[in-house]
Amino acid sequence: MTSTNDLRRSFLDYFGANGHQIVPSAPLVPQNDPTLMFVNAGMVPFKNVFTGLETRPYSIATSPQKCVRAGGKHNDLDNVGYTARHHTFFEMLGNFSFGDYFKEQAITHAWTLLTKEWGLPADKLTATVYHTDDQAFELWKKIAGLPDYRIIRIATKDNFWAMGSDGPCGPCSEIFYDHGEHIAGGPPGSPDEDGDRFVEIWNLVFMQFVQEADQIVGDLPRPSIDTGMGLERIAAVMQGVSDNYDTDTFKALIAASGALTHTATTGDNQASHRVIADHLRCSGFLVADGVLPANEGRGYVLRRIMRRAMRHAHLLGSKEPLMHRLVPALVAEMGAAYPELVRAQPLIEATLRQEETRFRQTLDKGLRLLDEATAGMGEGDTLAGETAFKLYDTFGFPYDLTEDALRAQGLQVDRAGFDSAMAEQKRAARAAWKGSGAKASDELWFDLVEEVGATEFTGYTSESGEGVVLALVKDGQRVDRAAPGEQVDMIVNQTPFYGESGGQVGDAGTLSSESGLAATVTDTSKQLGKLFVHHAWVDAGELKVGDTVRLAIDVARRGAIRANHSATHLLHEALRERLGTHVAQKGSLVAPDRLRFDVSHSSAMAPAELADVEAAVNAQIRRNGTVETRLMTPDEAISMGAMALFGEKYGDEVRVVSMGTGDDGQTYSIELCGGTHAAALGDIGVFKVIGESAVSSGVRRVEALTGEAARQYLSARDEKLREAAATLRTTPDEVPARVAALLDERRRLERELAEAKKALALGGGAKDAAGPEMVGDVSFMAQVLEGFEAKGLRGAVDDARQQLGSGVVAIVAVNDGKATIAVGVTPDLIARFSAVDLVKLGVQALGGQGGGGRPDMAQGGGPEAGKANEAIAAVRSALAGA
Repeated sequence: MTSTNDLRRSFLDYFGANGHQIVPSAPLVPQNDPTLMFVNAGMVPFKNVFTGLETRPYSIATSPQKCVRAGGKHNDLDNVGYTARHHTFFEMLGNFSFGDYFKEQAITHAWTLLTKEWGLPADKLTATVYHTDDQAFELWKKIAGLPDYRIIRIATKDNFWAMGSDGPCGPCSEIFYDHGEHIAGGPPGSPDEDGDRFVEIWNLVFMQFVQEADQIVGDLPRPSIDTGMGLERIAAVMQGVSDNYDTDTFKALIAASGALTHTATTGDNQASHRVIADHLRCSGFLVADGVLPANEGRGYVLRRIMRRAMRHAHLLGSKEPLMHRLVPALVAEMGAAYPELVRAQPLIEATLRQEETRFRQTLDKGLRLLDEATAGMGEGDTLAGETAFKLYDTFGFPYDLTEDALRAQGLQVDRAGFDSAMAEQKRAARAAWKGSGAKASDELWFDLVEEVGATEFTGYTSESGEGVVLALVKDGQRVDRAAPGEQVDMIVNQTPFYGESGGQVGDAGTLSSESGLAATVTDTSKQLGKLFVHHAWVDAGELKVGDTVRLAIDVARRGAIRANHSATHLLHEALRERLGTHVAQKGSLVAPDRLRFDVSHSSAMAPAELADVEAAVNAQIRRNGTVETRLMTPDEAISMGAMALFGEKYGDEVRVVSMGTGDDGQTYSIELCGGTHAAALGDIGVFKVIGESAVSSGVRRVEALTGEAARQYLSARDEKLREAAATLRTTPDEVPARVAALLDERRRLERELAEAKKALALGGGAKDAAGPEMVGDVSFMAQVLEGFEAKGLRGAVDDARQQLGSGVVAIVAVNDGKATIAVGVTPDLIARFSAVDLVKLGVQALGGQGGGGRPDMAQGGGPEAGKANEAIAAVRSALAGA
């Protein structure tokens, strides 16, 4: 028996030996067609080559392409498990000519491989051609020797291919295999063509025309070939079976499912095992290509596929999560051909286990509600749409899962009623929003969310990509286009640009298109938590709704933002370790050039504490641990020790970011976070705290730099240190000692200067020095000292009192436009005079208020330094009037 893996290899070897470049499968997420949710045909990765937008170093190629059809118009999900040939995931083998060979060689290759290399009997094969393609008809007769009745002309679009309403197009030629009279069905084009007897195994597309608005307008300058052979179908033919699920790969996966559930794989269980096997392949490959379960976009389709398989595991009586235990069987069957499965096996298993564990928690409740709602219903009856909506809204049952659950009972679902309940919920949500006090200008974004849906963010794994322009907004109004020089807000269906939220600033970058558009995205915001709004300036060309645009973020800027964001997580944990678990985030800013982090803490951090925190963060950076991200419910995340971050709004699913390793061997930081992060902590480079300050009562702010910004900061500080050393005529290492010595010298000189000024003042050399005088029967000494520091006044007054023996001293110090007066009274006169009362009189004369001290010594000041003599006079008058 020829295995599926042998067939894949044989196909590639044949075309490789005939000069074709063997091209590995592209990822399932399209890189060049934003209108597609998943790659759904073998030619999708070559689309731009066929249209001339891209050139490659080869003109003929062959590939095994992974494909998924489970969303949009290419949706086979409902039929999977119940027919012989429907799959969500399948492989398409193809050979391609980009302006090299055409119909004759394509037919020759197909016939040679099928009949001579693989030995299929010629009498089992039938070809179809487009009804006007006489050339292909004659080539089949010439090359294959097929009789006229086995070359069937088809007049429908089934045998005419087009890339779209505009672009390359051309007739097709399909090859069918006849399984034999024992299977029901007729040849293509007959009334019984939908049976399983005749199965299409290969489609040859002859691209030879150009069309505009669905009308052929000319010939392609370089006719090309695109072919597609379903590997699962040809494997069934080569292995002598008429059912894809009876081929070796599926049989192995179904056998593993049967063994783990301890159930038969035939009879009533057959459809469930087939669903599990198919959806296991689809889920595994999607996760390996970077898609994770979510509530929007591709992630939502993946979740539907996973949950459909998990419901069938439940039907089989599996009491514990099943899907993740089947991953080793999948890797064993397909890992050699697709090494990404091997690399991603731990992630695939963890994702499936987590998703099934979560789903099982609500599955029983949902099925009980479904059983209650359908009790008494008979075959052909219809379940109310409101009930189906309750299952969807309350228990997370997708609509198609409810349909699938009722199929076995012969029941239907009221789709119109489901849609009506969904519309009513949206109406109620809008009414609640209008009554919430939200800004009126936000209503535009609310309208757009309802119209175009949420933006799918691809930036966790991509730095560029394509998107379709869904809406343009200028000056608060929707517009259809924007010209050069205009600023416009743009919404696309999918984007790698992060919208500002959770403290992380939005991405910047560029937009472009094949029509000549060039635009600069200066910022990206997030509206209503769902719409990513690109704020762009059009530099050249015209930006229009409906355009396909290439989006490229500023990679260097994003890298710096990622480093700073991961650093805030490390900083948070380091602060908690050093200051205590009371520390909680109160705000943050993650920008490309800096970060700041606000935390609850009652007092300023000591330099030693900041040094310890900085050292702890840098220790984690040096260990260069990976940064891991998982999806889970908020409750699950918090139960495993994750911390919720300030400013984030959490739904029923969160991203949990883990990084670093503590001294105890446990994960250093686990936090709920929707932002972008470094892949490894070493990418941060270095972490440097540059400031710590108060924000408000009980909240402190730490400011820091990482990477190149930190290096530049440290380099600038080093240069300043060198400049200081040069000024001081010493080395940088000796600067602290040299500065300390200079400060000691300065303090000594200041003391000497103060003593000299005091001595000068007491010696009569000061301005207006009058020496002791008699005021009444009291000896009075008064002086005004220019440039004398107020802190030396008390000492000067004390010295003067000692010289007097008995009397009153008043000295005014004038410095920097201000005046300070001090009054001293010797002990024998305290009963008659209070220094406090006397100094207040002087302070009033100086334009001040108050003044205080003790009865023997008091001091005060005022702003009017020019009235120093008036202050002395006021004290003298008080003594004279006593």
